[in-house]
Amino acid sequence: MAEPTKSMQYRVLLVDDDRDMISLLSSWLKDAGFEVDPVMSGSEAIARIDVFRPHLVITDLVMQGMDGMTLLSKIHRQNPLMPVIMLSGKAQIADAVKAMHLGIAEFLTKPLTKDELVARVRYTLRLAAGESDSGANFGKEIIYRSEKITQLLEQAKLLAATDVTILITGATGTGKEALAKAIHEGSARKDQPFVAINCAAIPEQLLESELFGHEKGAFTGAQTKHEGLFQAANKGTILLDEVGDMPLSLQVKLLRVLQDFAVRPVGSVRGIPVNVRVISATNTDLEQGVKSSRFREDLYYRLNVVPLHLPPLGERREDIQPLLNHFLKRVGQRDNKKRKRFAPEAVEYLASAPWPGNIRQLMNVVELCCALTNTDIIPLAMAQKALRDQPAHVQTLKDAKEDFERSYLVSVLRVTNGHVSHAARLAGRNRTEFYKLLKQHHIEPEEFRTSRQATEED
Repeated sequence: MAEPTKSMQYRVLLVDDDRDMISLLSSWLKDAGFEVDPVMSGSEAIARIDVFRPHLVITDLVMQGMDGMTLLSKIHRQNPLMPVIMLSGKAQIADAVKAMHLGIAEFLTKPLTKDELVARVRYTLRLAAGESDSGANFGKEIIYRSEKITQLLEQAKLLAATDVTILITGATGTGKEALAKAIHEGSARKDQPFVAINCAAIPEQLLESELFGHEKGAFTGAQTKHEGLFQAANKGTILLDEVGDMPLSLQVKLLRVLQDFAVRPVGSVRGIPVNVRVISATNTDLEQGVKSSRFREDLYYRLNVVPLHLPPLGERREDIQPLLNHFLKRVGQRDNKKRKRFAPEAVEYLASAPWPGNIRQLMNVVELCCALTNTDIIPLAMAQKALRDQPAHVQTLKDAKEDFERSYLVSVLRVTNGHVSHAARLAGRNRTEFYKLLKQHHIEPEEFRTSRQATEED
């Protein structure tokens, strides 16, 4: 979409198969100063887009032939940033929610007034031009200097103004969760929950309950009702991290949630409506997963409405120095010590390193250098030693096992609402061993209880 200047006229493509309605809306928009191209079918609209090059599309939902939802999908397949306003006189709430997740900018119900239509059109065009209130602060937690990340954040800022479903791809440690959080904080949902879950870190038998919740008595150890993360994220955003590792059995259930906008807790016979913006992230090739039947094709297309790719650190070396400075400052503030700095030759060495572990590996190298250097300046030799000592995959096997064990314990406690005896039974451990594990990982079961009153057994 060409970005209009303040002096040029905005072009609006208007789509409705009702001749009287299209005539009325067209006259309203022309009176307000817009250039309007009215067409009476979705197929005609598709043909006109490349010729008319609109800044905005307004379409009816219910039309003969191609309906508004199909038209929206076709438009966004060609240009995912094209703002689309949808109109309907027959829509249900589910239609509006579905349209929002497919990337609609506005959903307006007929009958509507001229003032309402013109106001929403102008507001949508301002957002599309990057004039949102949160635009100046968008992605403020992301440290960068490169043109690649600048362009990525500009695109993400536009997407934040919609509810479109996004798939973020990129290698481990590139900052996928930080980007997802920036999109949430730049959206109209910013004051609502942002909930992130690592689909690879939760055991398969617990993941369904963690996502969708369960009823009391749904399985052994389910002594109380448990609200899932989709419900916890209601009105906000949920990040499904490492979604490519989700078991096939759960992929079917996730697809149903994305189609119906309702979750069915384990053991329940009814769905619970949810209004959640879904962002997924993966470091795997989902297209290859589809080809090898490890990932459902229909779910892939449902999640991959708009793709965003985070390049590896080695492809944006301009970002290395500002990231080094950022992590040095953070370590100094955390440890309440004078901020260290790298010697020029150390900076040069680190800026040319391959960084297979990306930003996460760089952060760990800075931590190592600060911990092992007694002077204010970190020499080249220390930077070389830290990088050698920091493996490409960042974690040692021991650390990975500890992280998995902690995630597992947290998941079991969430499922059982903090009841240690039930959690221990579910984990196949006796209570004494389970308490020892909780203490080892500094986990307090009381934090997972719906009531602060402990049971007699706990």
